[in-house]
Amino acid sequence: MSIRDFTEIQKKLQKSLDDARYGHTVGVMYTAGCLAMAHGYDMEKAMFAGLLHDCAKCMSHEERVTLCRNHAVEISQSEMKNPSLLHAKAGAILAKEAYHITDSDILHAIAVHTTGIPDMSMLDKIIYIADYIEPGRDQAPNLAYLRKMAYRDLDSCIALISHDTLCYLQTKNYAIDPATEETYHFYKQYRKETDEIWKC
Repeated sequence: MSIRDFTEIQKKLQKSLDDARYGHTVGVMYTAGCLAMAHGYDMEKAMFAGLLHDCAKCMSHEERVTLCRNHAVEISQSEMKNPSLLHAKAGAILAKEAYHITDSDILHAIAVHTTGIPDMSMLDKIIYIADYIEPGRDQAPNLAYLRKMAYRDLDSCIALISHDTLCYLQTKNYAIDPATEETYHFYKQYRKETDEIWKC
């Protein structure tokens, strides 16, 4: 992958996303690059993954379902109930087919960036966190704390993000994907914060 590839993907992606989603995408891309530098990971790979993490976000739910079924990708009950969840798996397929990404690390990070999974790779962690803390985000609890923690301890950061995500889904009575719960139960061993911050 080259700078030329990166520029061409940006141009193509901007045409397929609405302005708000593209702005978020750019925020995740640069945040991922910064986290990669901070943690000694390949910055270029992190930025490619950040750039394409939401490439399927503006597809319809029906299009995502069809894309995943055509590629024999399992769709959970919660992904069927909550249309926004499926954009991650569909995005990994789209990144490979429409944007010609062949790096398995990048594709995997895109596929799991919404729910997370237990024992994530470094790139998985970077994209999962960057999606949550990028500068355009302003609604989630504990953002200021998480933005500091992300540059010191990825695992502790994931523990709190997955906890806060579960709290939000429970409060809204939304369907919870098992992978989200599994992610929290794996990463809660890395909790470092006081009990107060863990209250829903």
